[in-house]
Amino acid sequence: MNDSQEKKKLAILVGGGPAPGINSVIASATIEAVNCGLQVIGLRDGFKWLVEGDCSHVVELGIRDVSRIHFTGGSILRTSRTNPAREEQGLRRAVEALKKLKVNYLLCIGGDDTTYGAARIAEASAGQIGVATVPKTIDNDLPLPDNAPTFGYETARAIGTGIVESLMEDARTTGRWYVAVSMGRKSGALALGICKSAGATLAVIPEEFLVTPLDLSMVVDTIVGAIIKRLAWGRDDGVALVAEGIAERLDPGALERLAESERDAYGHVHLADVPIGSVLREQIMKTLAEVGVKATAVSKDIGYELRCAKPLPFDVEYTRTLGYGAVRYLLGGGSGALIAISGGRVTPVNLNDLKDPETGRMRTRMVEIDTESYHVARSYMIRLEISDFDEPALSSLAAQTKLSPEQFRNRFMPVVQATAPGPA
Repeated sequence: MNDSQEKKKLAILVGGGPAPGINSVIASATIEAVNCGLQVIGLRDGFKWLVEGDCSHVVELGIRDVSRIHFTGGSILRTSRTNPAREEQGLRRAVEALKKLKVNYLLCIGGDDTTYGAARIAEASAGQIGVATVPKTIDNDLPLPDNAPTFGYETARAIGTGIVESLMEDARTTGRWYVAVSMGRKSGALALGICKSAGATLAVIPEEFLVTPLDLSMVVDTIVGAIIKRLAWGRDDGVALVAEGIAERLDPGALERLAESERDAYGHVHLADVPIGSVLREQIMKTLAEVGVKATAVSKDIGYELRCAKPLPFDVEYTRTLGYGAVRYLLGGGSGALIAISGGRVTPVNLNDLKDPETGRMRTRMVEIDTESYHVARSYMIRLEISDFDEPALSSLAAQTKLSPEQFRNRFMPVVQATAPGPA
């Protein structure tokens, strides 16, 4: 038996959607593992082949293979949304495949779904395979210590901000509105972060609405109200950021394709199949016509162009520490934890502590609408607030429409009352 076969083995895989910084985690984990005497292999396409018991989609990783990939986007190992815990047979085959590959340690790079799958792998291996995950998602929706961002979020926010700044200038130049739909399956963090950073007109996120299911008209009236208020201030242009997760809060009947859309391996609706932007634009134009306002709105999706972008130095530095920390954790005998950073120190968080006791799945970090961070963002938005229904503001707003002040109040007050309050 040669030296490489005698070495303990670390396997690395990537699950879920891409995020800037993946390759940096792969690089730092590989370098640290090799320097500590481990053999490193990359498992291509996430859990896809493992659940089939297929051990052939593997690449050996050495320092030379990864030394200059930390500043590149995408994933050299590719990725998939295969859920290893969807069926017990698939879970069993995945564990057996890892054992056939003589894997001692497994590092999973992913978001909440990949983290959930890793937790099941750790349980099913009964301690024979050390498992650690590194949190990755541009949605920023994992509950990390100190409210730390998930890696990839800062890069996605920066690039999204640049896109929205261009849209804002185009809107100003052409006298139109953009309805920009950003990624964010559950949390509105990315939409809010881009809006706040770019100074866009407003963001509409799921967390703001106090009713479930959400009626589409509430989202439409929120944006139409902003268009009218902007007109009252002498401007016919703007950009509204809408988190795509709004679609999952809607009554399925509101979007026919929402009920019909296929779901991925984790049971999520393919939001890319749900035309939330075009539906919103159509309803916004219809509502504007009903209240006698002439305006132009264009829908724009923002998301796929963010996921494989070259990571910012913040995400490169962050992920290099995460990859290193994951290897040190595993070599120290740890297993079943998500690797985070708290107070500048690598902090393993037990995967079981991240589970929602009701669903058994990973908890989702939502935007907290009672924080100063949200209130600052909200205070710079232009949207209807309770104070706008007092005179003389009410008459000024109604004058932009064919509605009387009382009709305007009856039409738009309900949506304002059904959302989180703005600044006092």
